[in-house]
Amino acid sequence: MTKAPVRYHADVETIASDERETIAELCSAFDVILERTAEDYGHAVRSVHAKAHGVLVGELTVDGDLPAELAQGLFAKPGTHKTLLRMSTNAGDILPDAISLPRGLAMKVFDVDGARLPGSEGTAQDFVMVNGTVFQAKTADKFLGNLKLLAKTTDRLEGTKTVMSSVLRGVRGALETVGIESAAINSLGGAPNVEPLGETYYSVTPFRFGDYIAKFSMKPVAPAMTALTGGLIDVDGRRDAIREDVQAEMRGIDAEWEFRVQLCRDLDRQPIEDPTVEWDEAEAPFHKVGTVRVAAQDSWDPAQVQQIDEQTRFGVWTGIAAHQPLGNINRARNEPYRHSADFRARVNGCPYHEPVA
Repeated sequence: MTKAPVRYHADVETIASDERETIAELCSAFDVILERTAEDYGHAVRSVHAKAHGVLVGELTVDGDLPAELAQGLFAKPGTHKTLLRMSTNAGDILPDAISLPRGLAMKVFDVDGARLPGSEGTAQDFVMVNGTVFQAKTADKFLGNLKLLAKTTDRLEGTKTVMSSVLRGVRGALETVGIESAAINSLGGAPNVEPLGETYYSVTPFRFGDYIAKFSMKPVAPAMTALTGGLIDVDGRRDAIREDVQAEMRGIDAEWEFRVQLCRDLDRQPIEDPTVEWDEAEAPFHKVGTVRVAAQDSWDPAQVQQIDEQTRFGVWTGIAAHQPLGNINRARNEPYRHSADFRARVNGCPYHEPVA
């Protein structure tokens, strides 16, 4: 029998004594990536998920008649909201697609009512997800260690990275044959070069869900998308193969994802402070709370690229207090990610714009 969901209370989080120092070091590591890429490209890019593969305009429709435990925050009342979506990979430099990395999907939902998180401008709610169920680092200081390694290799040795990616894909495949999946290997270039439109995306970190605690997910349900699930993109000789394929596919696909919520039901089995632990769906099932629809369109339309890729920032701390990010990794994503966006806006002379009602 599935347990009742855990109610949110402030002491579900445990804040380490050195967390502020770690966050300051994260900002410094981001600066290395930001300054190096801005110098090399003559243009500032994101410190993580720098390369976009598609930018889309759509809508989120919140389901009606949800049970009380699911009718929370943004999902408390039915309705339809405009959305902006950005598909990406996770590196801080713009690499050829032969270097295969995890996919990301960020979504900004417009006109969301409710008290705002501290420092959150506008009226939008952001969701930031990847096509994996766990984060690659258990704690913010481990995340810092990974980031320092990435900072040292940012925009350097592309040929070496391409060869390493091929080797790591082989290592990943060997591990999978014995039932082992490694988020760390995927993040270093060993991820399969999958079709972004066929992937299921996960928040991997927990959030407040009104009176409860949850993780989020977007699962493709349109037949044209599920037909792509598990498929690989042929990147041979094409630096921007993923972008090209998504653009060709989205011209003929009316995309549709289920937006799903996974409620925490046991703080020991579904921990808040360790995002490397997958929440077992048998114990904490996902439940549909809405549908994201994106009509067929040009996913690399210049006007949308300017609006979404250049003038928009996505961050887990943009939104309402009812969806407050939880856990040390989420707390460590607040200041450094805003720091990164501010750098990009300043260097490019292009301020980002948070939508208002």
